[in-house]
Amino acid sequence: MARAQGARAQMALAFETTYGTPPTSGFTRMPFASATLGAEQPLLNSELLGYGRDPLAPIKDALTADGNVVVPIDAEAFGFWLKAAFGQPITTGTVAPYSHEFRSGSWVLPSMSIETGMPEVPRFAMYSGCMLDTLSWQMQRSGLLTATARLVAQGETVGTTTSAGTPAALELKRFGHFNGAIARNGSALGNVVSADITYANNLDRIETIRSDGRIDGADPSIAALTGRIEVRFADQTLVAQAINGEACEMEFAYVLPSGESFTFTVHAVYLPRPRIEISGPQGVQATFDWQAARDSVVGRMCTATLINDIEVY
Repeated sequence: MARAQGARAQMALAFETTYGTPPTSGFTRMPFASATLGAEQPLLNSELLGYGRDPLAPIKDALTADGNVVVPIDAEAFGFWLKAAFGQPITTGTVAPYSHEFRSGSWVLPSMSIETGMPEVPRFAMYSGCMLDTLSWQMQRSGLLTATARLVAQGETVGTTTSAGTPAALELKRFGHFNGAIARNGSALGNVVSADITYANNLDRIETIRSDGRIDGADPSIAALTGRIEVRFADQTLVAQAINGEACEMEFAYVLPSGESFTFTVHAVYLPRPRIEISGPQGVQATFDWQAARDSVVGRMCTATLINDIEVY
């Protein structure tokens, strides 16, 4: 008897025309490192008395479908997650390379159908009505560069055969930490040990009463963009900004030697005043838990630009 193995797992993704209705075609094979996306339905213990010490049968509670997907930050497939986070991009270019600009602040976000397959069982689970709640990643000196997408789905349908057909394949051009750079107000920001970035759509689940137990949707509310920068304490630039309550523009970028790039620009970053601790003879470090806000000049909070050979997302 075959046993399910993660090494043989598959994931296919397609954007929906109607929320909660998986498309019949147009799926793309997605690279991923791990996935907790799934549906669960807990049981409620019976509270009734008068039937002896042994409890009565439990009752099913509400159905929940959500989870995380850990994906590589690459030049092509990552654009699908950016579209889920920010909406349809503004694409420029008549021939490759194309520039896809994803902007924050959109009131309308696309929903997705995502199928995870374990062919050896076989088990193919289709998650319809998937909306991206949060997208986060970390910049550091070494290690594998991945992002975590937190998803909220409407429901799960399980079958023994795939519903995604033959998904289109993408070329994997993965960014690495050594491709990364951080700039502040257009100038390279030095002495950075690590940086965390988290964008949240703060989805509001529409939990109405339905016979199938599914949600009616997930609406985006006020977005949030937060993070953390840990720096070696070498000058007073960031501390002075924090004390003065000023905003700066920060740019987190990755560029491949072949020309593909991903640039995430936060237009108005506010820094808290940090505690500067001397913990021993080693170097002194400072940590800034920053927050972003809408920039009045640009008119939005952030812009993600992906340059690659994909003509349209």
